[in-house]
Amino acid sequence: MHLLDTDILSLVYKDHSTVVANLQTLPKEEVGTTIVTEIEMLRGRYDFLFKAANAAELVKAQELLVRTKDFLAKIAVIPLDMAAAQIFDRLWATKGVKKLGRADVLTASIALAHKATLVTRNLRDFKRIPNLKVVDWAD
Repeated sequence: MHLLDTDILSLVYKDHSTVVANLQTLPKEEVGTTIVTEIEMLRGRYDFLFKAANAAELVKAQELLVRTKDFLAKIAVIPLDMAAAQIFDRLWATKGVKKLGRADVLTASIALAHKATLVTRNLRDFKRIPNLKVVDWAD
């Protein structure tokens, strides 16, 4: 399985040609994302809605929120299960890992628990996680 990190899934949303071409080489059931990415994408849309300065921005924010929800509904979202939570505990206790941030370590934990390849632009940080397979489709 390939799990798309927030940066890559955002590029799919924007129809980035190289990322979409790479995505199309895999069967749909071999591609997903994590609950962390879903939260990050929706949080951005909610923030935009709450910070809208006028009627036009409010309507645009609502439209983007609906489009993003529809987009996320078309991809498998892998939840944080007990196996991933236990991996998270182990990783979080590892020296230097907290520098990556909680969201990235949660994402890595889910990928590890599902023996998935994480597709991300953030190779430098994620390569710090032992045994995590990472690739970048945007190059």
